[in-house]
Amino acid sequence: MASESDLRIIYVPCGSEDAVATLARRLLERRLIACANIYPSRSIYRWKGEVVDELEYVIFAKTTAALATEAAAAGEELHAYEIPCVLVLEPAAANAPYATWVAGEVGEPAARGSYG
Repeated sequence: MASESDLRIIYVPCGSEDAVATLARRLLERRLIACANIYPSRSIYRWKGEVVDELEYVIFAKTTAALATEAAAAGEELHAYEIPCVLVLEPAAANAPYATWVAGEVGEPAARGSYG
């Protein structure tokens, strides 16, 4: 049974809704994440000496501690930005049944639990 301390969130902003949805699907197909939430986000940042103000779409993808590094690396590899933001976040708390479901959805299909 997975513990709530095994849960990780991969945070990645993308340049379009299609790009972030494609990223989510590819991570799901590779069984690196259990699910993803996508939100529009206004980003203001400095890039190559200019201040940029644009709409991005952010993915919050749930995975396990064991797969977080691989999921983050895949997110960076699949990203279109020259320097993408890919953060691995560790929640302070999570409900145990949800953490167990996440663990059952990632990795090898044979490792999936009854929550999948």
